Parts: sequence; C-alpha cells; structure tokens
Amino acid sequence: MATIYDIAEKLGVSPSTVSRALSGRGYCKEETRKRIIQAAEELDYAPDQSAKMLKTRVSNKVLFTVPDMCNPFYFDMIQGINDVLDPYGYLLILMDTKNRLEEEKRAIQLLREKYADGMIMVSFDFCEENIGLLNRLHAPVVLTNQYVSPAGKDRFHYVWVDTQLGIKDVVRHFTSQGIRRIGYVGGRLQEQTGRERYEGYREGLQEAGLPLCADWIRESDYTEQGGYLAGLSLLNGSHPPPEAVACANDLMAYGFLRACEEKRIRVPEDLLLAGMDNLSLSARTSPKLTSVSLRAEEIGRTAAQMLIHRMNGDNRPIENEYLRPKLVVRESSVKPAGFGKRET
Repeated sequence: MATIYDIAEKLGVSPSTVSRALSGRGYCKEETRKRIIQAAEELDYAPDQSAKMLKTRVSNKVLFTVPDMCNPFYFDMIQGINDVLDPYGYLLILMDTKNRLEEEKRAIQLLREKYADGMIMVSFDFCEENIGLLNRLHAPVVLTNQYVSPAGKDRFHYVWVDTQLGIKDVVRHFTSQGIRRIGYVGGRLQEQTGRERYEGYREGLQEAGLPLCADWIRESDYTEQGGYLAGLSLLNGSHPPPEAVACANDLMAYGFLRACEEKRIRVPEDLLLAGMDNLSLSARTSPKLTSVSLRAEEIGRTAAQMLIHRMNGDNRPIENEYLRPKLVVRESSVKPAGFGKRET
C-alpha cells in the first residue's frame, strides 16, 4: 500500500507537504496540491486509519448495540442516529447483543479498548453488572432505557420513553369502551423491559377496578413467533377468554393475529388487539393494528445529540431526556357493533 512517503518521493516534495495537501489542513500551493492528489490516485493511496487513530486517539466510530437485530423497531432509531452523526463524519457500527449479558459486556469492553469513541446502548435488562462496567468507563455512553443506580452517581446519559405508561394507555383505551376482560402478552418479568410493561398492564387494571387474572397473561419473547405461540396458549387455555389483549410490542401482536386467524377468532369483531412500537407495517396489516408509538427516530436523534456533545468535550452535568409515548388508534382495537357475537 502506498504511503505519503511514496508520494513525496515521486514528486520530490516533503511528506509534511503531502500530508497538508491530502488532509486539507495547513498551507499548500494549489498547483502542488493538484499534483499530490493526482499522484495519490495513480499510486492507489488510501490513508491508514489505524495509524491516524494511534496519533489522534479518535476512531470516528460510534457503537450502537441492540438486543435483536431482526426487530424493525431499531431501523427508525438508526435513521435518527445517522441524521445526527453523518454531518460530523462518524461511522455507526451496529452490534447485535442477542439479548445476552455476555455480548453486552463484550460491547462495553470494545468501547473500553477504544474501538469506538462512544456508544448508544439498547438493552432489555440493564442489570447491576453491566451498569457497574458502564460507570467505570472513560468514554461517553447513552442508554435508551431509564436507569438510576441506587447511589445516584451514574456517569452515562439516557433517553427514555415511558413504556409502562404506554401499556397503561392501551388498557385505558380498552376500558373506555366498556371492555372488562383484558389479557396481556409480554416479555419475561425477570427483565427490566418486561417488568415495566407488565406493571403498566397491572396498573391499568387496578385503575379501572378490574381483577388481575393469571389465565389471561402470557410471557414470551419479543418476536412474531413468540406472539403466535403465546396467542395459541392464551386462546386455548382461558375460560372465559379475554375480550381484548395488549401485546408488549408489534411483532408479538402480528403473531397473535396469526393465532386468532388459525382459531377463527375475528379481530376486532370477536376480540380487540393492540401492540407497541407503531412499526410502519402496523398501518398495513388486516385489520390495521392499534399501537403505541415509542418515537424511535426521536430516541435515536436525541441519544446521538447527547453523545456528540460528550465526544466533543462537553462535560456538563449528566442530563437525561424523557419522551412521552403516544397511542395510535386503528381498527384492531375499536369495538364494533355486535362485538362478541362470534360467527359459527
């Protein structure tokens, strides 16, 4: 691979002159600059990024970790992040942690080893172990979940949407239509995200004076297949069945719709359904799916802005951002005339 020294030797100029011409920094005669650029092209020169990083200790890379790369919810978040990072010349590196603590710890270690200049981290469960590792880092990190350590001395930022309130709004939407039997399909209660969304369901029932019925609750993962299997289990195993079901994300709601179709249960004529994430596909399903918008693109944009400030040396006190969820009502959750009178 050609170096600036090869270009300098070819043209009979100093390596520092070549460096100034190629970087655009410092004085260089226009004629000399053109000759240097032409020679660089002829020699197939490419800058050595590893050498540059050793000198500047800046990688111009940002890590973005997600627990499930196949979940389209993160696509809009990526768009928001890139909108902010691109003008600054940062490259976004996507890492799938597969919802495993060991992979999250690996991402933290990569940042510790200066593989990137900062990190935006999504997790279903920010446990004490990886929070402790994050607080020992000397690199900026932004989380996309709320987390406050008991000591209250966290060194990271976070931007969050109140998913607990989002599920609670779904339950309120059902009860406002006179629905009394409300089921729930969510993530594992051992995880932070699963607990928060379940608590929104429980609080919504409590607010309406409705009982918590274990027969109408299923735990699953946040995939379409998980929602399908949970749907079959709930529809087969609850007597009487729920009149409405809140799913903790849209993918599970799509799977639940498939289970309803298989069981010949019509949505919304026989059962009302809502999800969370407000994926673009939710406006195109049949019926169109009611969902809670978690403002993914705005999360990404806000997180990236926080990170840019820190990477540029802004050491202001830790500030966190709250974004309110928004219920987007569509056909799947609106009670029609003759609701509950199933076809035979």
